[in-house]
Amino acid sequence: MSETGMVPVFYNSDPEISRNVLKACYEGGVRAFEFTNRGDFAQEVIGELVKYASRELPGMILGIGSVVDPGTATMYIQLGANFVVGPLFNPAVAPVCNRRLIPYCPGCATPSEIGAAQEAGCDICKVFPGDVLGPAFVKGIKAPMPWSQIMVTGGVKPTRENLEAWFKAGVTCVGMGSNLFPKETIAAGEWEKISALCAGALEIIKSLR
Repeated sequence: MSETGMVPVFYNSDPEISRNVLKACYEGGVRAFEFTNRGDFAQEVIGELVKYASRELPGMILGIGSVVDPGTATMYIQLGANFVVGPLFNPAVAPVCNRRLIPYCPGCATPSEIGAAQEAGCDICKVFPGDVLGPAFVKGIKAPMPWSQIMVTGGVKPTRENLEAWFKAGVTCVGMGSNLFPKETIAAGEWEKISALCAGALEIIKSLR
């Protein structure tokens, strides 16, 4: 997350589509990918993705998103998830992840939540929803808590203007969902366009650091 500065966020119930998207992201330079727990049988899909990545995509790190409770975190860790992301901070999830040295990136929207998450061992905190809180929130957090490593998700776009605002504010990385995966592109199977969007966003991030 820290090295590349971007984590694509994706869910699809079709394992084949998900594999194609994962590969497209990989070919675009992505090395950390968040598959979200947002639909029925998501656990079956990520199980397939973890096996596929280990065979075909060396260096790709897969994590699970939208985790709100320790039981769900445990299940996905058993399936091979290498990091856990949540829309909220549940203190009970942290020990489950810490026992296995799996990073837990909880969703936080106040200084107190970020502080509590850091105390629980969360190295990177997810500021969410980013489009509501905005870059000024991140800048405000970093002033009294400069050690904070922040991943912002929600409203992040693969444009220079948008990314520049977040990275100038001090984020460690960004999570990017629908703006990397246009519905029409997925429907048409135009995987090379996803690769190009990822490569372009990563190039912008690199130039901003």
